[in-house]
Amino acid sequence: MSSYDARPTIHIPGTTSHTIAPRPGRHNGEGTLRYLKAGTGAPLVLLHTVRTQAEHFRHLIPLISHQYTVYALDLPGMGYSEIVPGASYDEPAMREGVKRLLTELDLYDVTLAGESMGAVLALTTAADLPERVRRVVAVNTYDFRGGIARSSFLARVVVTGVLAPGVGPVIAGVEPKPVLRKVLQGGLGDKSALRADYVDELLQVGGRPGYPTVARAVYQALPSLIAARSQYPGVKAPVHLVYGEKDWSRPSDREANKRLLPAAEFTQVGNAGHFIALERPDVLADLLNAVA
Repeated sequence: MSSYDARPTIHIPGTTSHTIAPRPGRHNGEGTLRYLKAGTGAPLVLLHTVRTQAEHFRHLIPLISHQYTVYALDLPGMGYSEIVPGASYDEPAMREGVKRLLTELDLYDVTLAGESMGAVLALTTAADLPERVRRVVAVNTYDFRGGIARSSFLARVVVTGVLAPGVGPVIAGVEPKPVLRKVLQGGLGDKSALRADYVDELLQVGGRPGYPTVARAVYQALPSLIAARSQYPGVKAPVHLVYGEKDWSRPSDREANKRLLPAAEFTQVGNAGHFIALERPDVLADLLNAVA
């Protein structure tokens, strides 16, 4: 793993931290993956959003770990998973990281629960590994044009700058705390749900050598997340689509996914935004625990 010797500043009670080593030969530039584990019961894998990490689920994990063995993954290059120079952060490469977790730990009867980018990966992983996946809970799928740039003028300015040729890598490496806080608050109905210690943790991770390259690549990968919708009809497991009333997705985006997944259950969470795991973890816990 990186020689950058930072450790998480947030500890989720009942969790332990683990890693999965790259497979021999480093398939497609894969690196070490870090995940948190908690609880007992059938396996449930949590997949986080753009620009976050396993600690995104700090409030949800304690509410479900009495029903499930929870695995909260740091997606490739994010959180404390290894940053591999030249690695891809397109959806298929990220999906491969999720599949590694399931196959290397030999998990079956898995519930995949993801938010934002993690929701897309939960659906595509379920399509690829139907024999291992029991159920999918997809929260605010991040599979539409614009993405976070829809949240506010500031977010549009930041994302446009990060993606710009030439200056983009420089802008990606400069992340003032007030700007990060304001951009993330654009994904919340209840702005107070973004805790100061969580912003500090995200900034620490953003200081890892090579992280600005990862952050820029993830924003550049949005077209691959949109393209991944073509995989949704291949999901055999039951699906529950969850959207915040104030999510960045439009009604047309939500209806399009309903058409691709006509058997899916559908829940809209009142007054919630894009980061439901931060502001309404109780709602997600109730959905998950009801069918444990």
